[in-house]
Amino acid sequence: MPDSVETAKSGDKWQPYRHPQPKESVPELVIPNAVAEDERVWVPLEDQVWFRPLCLSASTGFWTNLLRVRRAGVLSRHRHLQAVHGFVLKGSWRYLEHDWVATEGAYVFEAPGETHTLVVDEDVEEMITFFQVNGSMIYVDPDGRQTGYDDVFTRIDKCRACYAANGLGADYVDQLIR
Repeated sequence: MPDSVETAKSGDKWQPYRHPQPKESVPELVIPNAVAEDERVWVPLEDQVWFRPLCLSASTGFWTNLLRVRRAGVLSRHRHLQAVHGFVLKGSWRYLEHDWVATEGAYVFEAPGETHTLVVDEDVEEMITFFQVNGSMIYVDPDGRQTGYDDVFTRIDKCRACYAANGLGADYVDQLIR
């Protein structure tokens, strides 16, 4: 065992990888201050509901974003064809179909095939949740009839339109596409 941290750092363990990365590999994506104060990066979905795209994977069909809600009520009823992962950063939310509440610090796994209705309750001033959505979200009525959908491509289109309109430029979203 080394006598000091400096001694430990002098070994191979602290040397960076010496070879080139695969030429086909896309660059890393690092977003400082993901919970952005610049309102222009938040894409509106409806009144007092926005998403902040973090990674839009056109090559594999998933997207990650922060969902921010500053009002109470039903957001959407939807079905997922693939798994969704969520992590609550602020506030809370729930599904009408379940008896649990996702509170700050909670991780949520949503199974493929599930249909649920997202609600933010009256006592929540602001909710922010990180979501990784794989595949598509199919919006449905209470009987399961499709009323719309979102996938990585509709999300990219919404970003392009928002960023073109607010001065960031339609191509601003390109930095997030992998």
